Amino acid sequence: MEALLDTNAFLWWAADDPRLSARARETIQDPDNEIFFSVASAWEIIIKTRIGKLTLPESPESYIPTRLDYYCFQILPIEIKHVLQIWKLDSHHKDPFDRVLIAQSQLENLPIITKDAKISLYDVDILW
Repeated sequence: MEALLDTNAFLWWAADDPRLSARARETIQDPDNEIFFSVASAWEIIIKTRIGKLTLPESPESYIPTRLDYYCFQILPIEIKHVLQIWKLDSHHKDPFDRVLIAQSQLENLPIITKDAKISLYDVDILW
């Protein structure tokens, strides 16, 4: 199985946070699954850290690549087709980073590992 992490799922996994559901945890840790991390999530983490809404144990420029390598997550780049897909999305969700993840999920046929109920309003599969 392939799946796309949302930003909180990535952060909760990396911190061994109990807010990550058992199903999400099992999906991520299954060695037969390929887990994707979007560049949009890296961007979101950097912005939230910079403006003081997120605190990490080290700088994002170290924290993100270290965890991606350690957990063998695949990087999903933001392509022009993903950005153009955002035009087709209803306005249920205003968060620009989540809108990129939704577009990526739709175009790459990847379920999203997320607790965000607003994402479920779109035509995407949710793993939680």
